[in-house]
Amino acid sequence: MANITKKVSWSSRGDDSALTGEGTPLLNGTEIPKPSRQLSGSGSVFRIGRFSTVDLEDDITSEEDPIRGRPKEIPHNEKLLSLKYESLDYDNIENQLFLEEERRMSHMGFRCLEISRWVICGLIGILTGLIACFIDIMVEKLAGYKYQVIKENIEKFTEVGGLSISLILWAVLNCAFVLVGGVMVAFFEPIAAGSGIPQIKCYLNGVKIPRVVRLKTLVVKVIGVICSVAGGLAVGKEGPMIHSGAVVAAGVSQGRSTSLKRDFKMFEYFRRDTEKRDFVSAGAAAGVSAAFGAPVGGVLFSLEEGASFWNQMLTWRIFFASMISTFTLNFFLSIYHGKPGDLSNPGLINFGRFESDSVAYYYYEIPLFMCMGALGGLLGALFNSLNYWLTIFRIRYVHRPCLQVIEALLVAAVTAAVSFTMIYFSNDCQPLGPEHNEEYPLQLFCADGEYNAMATAFFNTPERSVRSLFHNQPGSYNPLTLGLFTLTYFFLACWTYGLAVSAGVFIPSLLIGAAWGRLCGILLASFTPTSPIWADPGKYALIGAAAQLGGIVRMTLSLTVIMVEATGNVTYGLPIMLVLMIAKIVGDYFQEGLYDIHIKLQSVPFLHWEAPATSHWLTAREVMSSPVTCFNRIEKVGTIVDVLSNTSTNHNGFPVVVQVLDSDEPAKLCGLILRSQLIVLLKHKVFVELARSRLSQRKLQLKDFRDAYPRFPPIQSIHVSQDERECMMDLTEFMNPTPYTVPQDTSLPRVFKLFRALGLRHLVVADDVNRVIGLVTRKDLARYHLGKHGLEELQLAQT
Repeated sequence: MANITKKVSWSSRGDDSALTGEGTPLLNGTEIPKPSRQLSGSGSVFRIGRFSTVDLEDDITSEEDPIRGRPKEIPHNEKLLSLKYESLDYDNIENQLFLEEERRMSHMGFRCLEISRWVICGLIGILTGLIACFIDIMVEKLAGYKYQVIKENIEKFTEVGGLSISLILWAVLNCAFVLVGGVMVAFFEPIAAGSGIPQIKCYLNGVKIPRVVRLKTLVVKVIGVICSVAGGLAVGKEGPMIHSGAVVAAGVSQGRSTSLKRDFKMFEYFRRDTEKRDFVSAGAAAGVSAAFGAPVGGVLFSLEEGASFWNQMLTWRIFFASMISTFTLNFFLSIYHGKPGDLSNPGLINFGRFESDSVAYYYYEIPLFMCMGALGGLLGALFNSLNYWLTIFRIRYVHRPCLQVIEALLVAAVTAAVSFTMIYFSNDCQPLGPEHNEEYPLQLFCADGEYNAMATAFFNTPERSVRSLFHNQPGSYNPLTLGLFTLTYFFLACWTYGLAVSAGVFIPSLLIGAAWGRLCGILLASFTPTSPIWADPGKYALIGAAAQLGGIVRMTLSLTVIMVEATGNVTYGLPIMLVLMIAKIVGDYFQEGLYDIHIKLQSVPFLHWEAPATSHWLTAREVMSSPVTCFNRIEKVGTIVDVLSNTSTNHNGFPVVVQVLDSDEPAKLCGLILRSQLIVLLKHKVFVELARSRLSQRKLQLKDFRDAYPRFPPIQSIHVSQDERECMMDLTEFMNPTPYTVPQDTSLPRVFKLFRALGLRHLVVADDVNRVIGLVTRKDLARYHLGKHGLEELQLAQT
């Protein structure tokens, strides 16, 4: 076991950990006494084997704060896999109710459903574009007001002295914005922190992250990202758009809001994980499209980052949502800027158009681009490593909401102080010509008709700074300015990512890379003074930006297309692709991608595309979970209630078996039923005796299950009387009679491929006579991964 490190929490602070299982080992090596686990009933529950779990909660109590009752330090072992995350049911439950509904539906009914899917994707695109438009306008207004006030203040005190007052004003304004955003996230919805991309990657991968696609999360996300960017932090507003689009998709596709307790009686057919996950893919793509003006890149992002199942119609619908999203943003921004119909703002970030004639590249520059890709991979690995250890420290010691807000305020003040200091001591003065495009040029100590070049980078929103680095004329920056800016902004961005604020890492990464890329262009031009035109600084700024972003997030296919679409020039497709590939290869040698690191720190059972390369010697018998709790096809209600109420187990799927009458043969598999289904059956009192006495009001329908989705009531809220406990429940109509099964000798890669490709939640392991001997779940497969010393197995933790 590795040393104890830390624990990040994506779920709410109120999450209750399940109780420990029998003989549970703790982190200090001791064991908890075994609790009694006797079940009332006829003893018809079958248990096969056992797996051990680790409970982190009991180890915390030794260092609790006696005043507040909160732990001073949250221990965590990075060799653990959390049991609190459940899987999504991407595979349809083809029970009798489902098949009857499908058979009753006419061809026209299926056509109407397909039309509804297109309508929903259109609504997702429109709403995502409107949210992006709102964020963009609010950031522009608030940041413009802030920088205008500070600019006037600096100009005033430059002449009379007392610039320290300008510094204090800058820091106070930054802290005021960040305070609002930090309080919203830390106290109201912690899941809204960060960009949300790791959480959406997990959701598309099939992991149910608590509260990740709720309306409250969207509101806090939007307000938080506006405050973060306006507060001057080293963040971008593009990453959170992906999360926002996913939340919009999850809400619109269900035709109701569980947060507002409003049901619009629309799209009820789509109230299941299979459909919802496809729409969330469309929402994430629409978010990418709105952020970068890259609809094709949005489709490829959803394909690259998660969706298990993909077909042509789904691709078309997602592309449609992406196009509608970028068009909506473009249309409303053109109205806002007073130029209706001028569709020249396809995304939140507008890199500006790179003209082929002015910045063409030559074949002998490709090796230079590849070297820049390797440098981007090295810097990205350094960034990720620093952020990894910072996150460990932050969540171990800064886990209280008040401390998280204080840290965010500290970062905001330090960012303002560093920016002001860099501008104050910079003597890089550039002429303020007629072609300048600086939004807030600061003269400071420069001569009349000149402006401070360092202020162009710091005294602006990150998006405008990126654009100026791409397109300003050669000579607009001196090398010292770019070097100092790269160094300071690198560490500021690294410190900022992971704060309790809504913020993305895309734009800071692009800005860092654009700065050192432009520096490379200037240095290359200085080596060949006779013909410096080939080393255009803007061209190298673009390559550096791609290298740095690829080195941090390690996306390849989608990021190449996003960059090409955002620059509006396919000429750079090959260099950008090469740079991103090399940045990923070099970076992966030293450290994982930033999003993968934060997923791993969460102990999320994330399944990659392929099983570990050296896992062929493992079989289903060795990886399956036990105990397996099985139910008879006609089961006693008291037994079901006791199994579901047993807090020492965390089963969500139960094989259903049938016993041959007057035979000593063991029970054989005949189906699979979920915990959520059993709870709905108990809630509606679907008992055999009530049906026979005709006391039941009506036959249960699929609508009853869809109305309870996705927040099924806990078993503790279901009241079952003592007489009802003696009743029987027939599971035949509600179980899935054709669950996927594998023989016990199936290799791990084969099990993995079946599980991952079909988006399964449970895979039954049966012997040669169809007896249940185990159950494979997502956590059983995610336990095995390639480490530094070959194939490693993670332990499961109740945390």
